[in-house]
Amino acid sequence: MVTDVLIIGGGPAGMSSALSASENGSKVVIVERDGVLGGILNQCIHNGFGLHYFGEELTGPEFAHRFRKMVEKDKNITVLTNTLVTDLKENVATVLSRSGIIEIKFKACVLAMGCRERTAGNISLNGTRPMGIITAGSAQKMVNIDGKMIGKDIVILGSGDIGLIMARRLTLEGAKVHAVLEINSTSSGLRRNILQCLDDFNIPLYYNTTIFEVVGRDRVEGVYYGQVDEHFNKIESTKKFLKCDTVILSVGLVPDLQILPDFETNPKTNGVFVNEHYQTKQPWLFSCGNVLHVHDLVDNVALEGRQVGLFASLYAQKKLYDGNLIKVSHSKDFAYVLPYTLFEGEEDVEMKFRLKNKIVRKWLVVKSEGGEVAKKFVLAGVPGEMMTMKFNKSGVKNEVALEVQ
Repeated sequence: MVTDVLIIGGGPAGMSSALSASENGSKVVIVERDGVLGGILNQCIHNGFGLHYFGEELTGPEFAHRFRKMVEKDKNITVLTNTLVTDLKENVATVLSRSGIIEIKFKACVLAMGCRERTAGNISLNGTRPMGIITAGSAQKMVNIDGKMIGKDIVILGSGDIGLIMARRLTLEGAKVHAVLEINSTSSGLRRNILQCLDDFNIPLYYNTTIFEVVGRDRVEGVYYGQVDEHFNKIESTKKFLKCDTVILSVGLVPDLQILPDFETNPKTNGVFVNEHYQTKQPWLFSCGNVLHVHDLVDNVALEGRQVGLFASLYAQKKLYDGNLIKVSHSKDFAYVLPYTLFEGEEDVEMKFRLKNKIVRKWLVVKSEGGEVAKKFVLAGVPGEMMTMKFNKSGVKNEVALEVQ
């Protein structure tokens, strides 16, 4: 099989990339390991999707369905479902499908595999390992897709968006969510989800608090929990017992880069390093969506995928410009800033970033060689929400830095 652009992953980033590349005249192959396109959206039955991309509020399955219909109608796009990429090299990928092993030759490749959840083992959760410890995404699938309840008395560790949404979902199904425990001083979820999923249902959210120990043999019987200090050391004097039969983990997402185990990644995002065109250190390999950095909104994933699909198509057609690279740095106020390098030029560029701590009434300032290039006033910003800043590169020379003032 021969194509111009190979896209690995058929979620919102992959489908958006495919449509964009096709619109630019490239032939595209999407490889998706599940039986249907859509990724995690297929189990996200709540609304809140599509406001930025389609201009209307949709559920996750509705959002995915719209993209699937567009992909199915596009004659330049070939979709391979129930297919795994087993080997990826320059210009050729080996995939395993139900019909056997296939080699796909390509000119550009887009990584759009999304992310996976951190588990009890990843966070070294103390205590026993009885039945009843489950990640938020797995709980969501069991309730929304399989129609099974996971428990009656729930404690949620972590305040990620999926965990917050499942707190509301399980409450509506008749379970009692006793508490959401967050080890940090701020939530990693969106403010709207805290309001709509916790506050509206009187579910307490405890900051600087974590599980000290899980108790139970065959099934979870409860947890010991308490506060931590600024260095995340447990404060034993605050230790309390809370009876429950289920512990849901919503403790972060990690980009799914299992097909590239030796690739250098950023320890802040666990995604690969990319330049302004979302190219990795291998110019034929692009990355977008949650496999690059974990987004807060699916609409932003799709918009980013659309950008990257165009860049990959231009590269396949040998029309993608390059040039001297400008290094991007940032002050300690930021957890990370994307992209990591820019090309010299006079075009507009959009930086994406997350803050390390909450800020109120501050200026975001872009500097180059000591001079101010652009600035943006922020009324309030929190680590749980991805932020952006657009500016023109004409005033940028040699290096660019992002600061908070």
